[in-house]
Amino acid sequence: MAAPLYVTQSGRLWHAGLILLVTVGLPARGKTHVSRSLERYLRWLGVKTRCYSLGDYRRKVLGAAEKIPADYFEPGEKSEETKALRKRIKDGIENQVWDFFSSQGGQVVIYDANNCDKASRKDLLEKFEARGVHVIFLESVCDRREIIENNIRSVKLSSPDYKGWDPEAAVADYFKRIQVQANKYEEVTDDEGPFIKIINVGERIVIHRIEGYLQTRCCFFLMNIHNQPRTIYFARSGQSLIEHSYKADSDLSPAGWEYAERLKAAVMSRRKQVIEERREAGEEDLSETKLRIWTSSRRRAHHTAWPFVQSGYKVAQKPQMGEINPGVWDGLSTEEAKALYPDEWERFLSDPYAHRAPRAESYHDLSVRLEPIIFELERCQDDLLIIGHASVIRCLLAYLVGLPPNEVPAVEIARGDLVEVVPASYGVVSRAFHFWSGEGRGDESGANLYENFAEATVGKGVVDMTHVLPTGTTDYEEAAAAEERGEKEKAKGLTRRSESKEV
Repeated sequence: MAAPLYVTQSGRLWHAGLILLVTVGLPARGKTHVSRSLERYLRWLGVKTRCYSLGDYRRKVLGAAEKIPADYFEPGEKSEETKALRKRIKDGIENQVWDFFSSQGGQVVIYDANNCDKASRKDLLEKFEARGVHVIFLESVCDRREIIENNIRSVKLSSPDYKGWDPEAAVADYFKRIQVQANKYEEVTDDEGPFIKIINVGERIVIHRIEGYLQTRCCFFLMNIHNQPRTIYFARSGQSLIEHSYKADSDLSPAGWEYAERLKAAVMSRRKQVIEERREAGEEDLSETKLRIWTSSRRRAHHTAWPFVQSGYKVAQKPQMGEINPGVWDGLSTEEAKALYPDEWERFLSDPYAHRAPRAESYHDLSVRLEPIIFELERCQDDLLIIGHASVIRCLLAYLVGLPPNEVPAVEIARGDLVEVVPASYGVVSRAFHFWSGEGRGDESGANLYENFAEATVGKGVVDMTHVLPTGTTDYEEAAAAEERGEKEKAKGLTRRSESKEV
């Protein structure tokens, strides 16, 4: 998302060259999770990156597990038909990788496959280094059975390979597939070339001969990720007394305080519903994950979290999460901005993501400012609620969902919607819950209201929200209101009991 600082006409970082990250490891060791996370981060940096999965390519060409030869995953000598199929798959995906480098202007490829033996790795290294590609092995080692089994149940059972299978039979079959690979597995050694070795999904990382800007950025990112299940929630701050002004750091309006109470009720209700969904799915561990809350240091954002503070939740203020600075456009309407700064308006329309008005910030600038928050977000293993401003939420959602930069400024973030993002191995699952229709949500025409003109979507095109929220928006207003009423009745009951004790 944040464009690179030094580029050539091809759009590549001039000092980084072509990089091929080759994953190494037995099945169910978190290779896909690491690959997709790294791909998302590099794309956010503005680097043209693509992840190629050997398993996905094999399923696309040959179909599900029941459609491939019986000896495809078996050890020992293969039939001629199987040898030809395996070579066809290997050559096909390697040709796609090279096409991405040579014809599509790609800079980084993550080749997601097992690559368990030295001979196959040596073949890859020689083939691509001869073409000027810097090859790094990205090995995932895991000896903890609970992590492996959790990976199988959470990811592999939903794979097309096991569609329609009994879950226990599928787990047993996959462990059998792992054992076949384990018998011939050879760990990456120092003499094979540069490598990054991740042990037990981030417990420890070993780095060997890693040089270069992009390569070291990859290492730093990999030191911050994990695969613990968690949910990230986003909500805008409530209405303030002085809207449409960046300089006036005003407090919440009466409607804003009502909104804050309703937001808390919506989050609590949704977290209870998640527990019920897990119970219905047959999960045994139904304990609730700890909830952390982050806000910006602006008054309206921090005070929107005040009901959580009163309930004992820890709320952290993050100065980097302040709204985008509108500069000379502060306090202006769309018509006033057009009339007073016509040239700036034209330049803004041509590139809403990168344009910076006088004394203002662009979305590019905001993205750079938010990079430390991205790393904190990746490190956090608890559920997380981010209460902030529309511009900040757009940038963080763009990172998680994988939006291209040109779409970021046009994403509608309504006040009164709770956005839920659940990271998964193959991406994220995102949806929204509408919990508030009161004052401060929209204008007379129904268009969303924003804190300042720079955050509004006027002139920035339209983004299909199925990109961002593929599961749509759920009306959650009644459930949130019921939760709020329940909280108030509970508080009244506690007050009455306290008063009776004093008497």
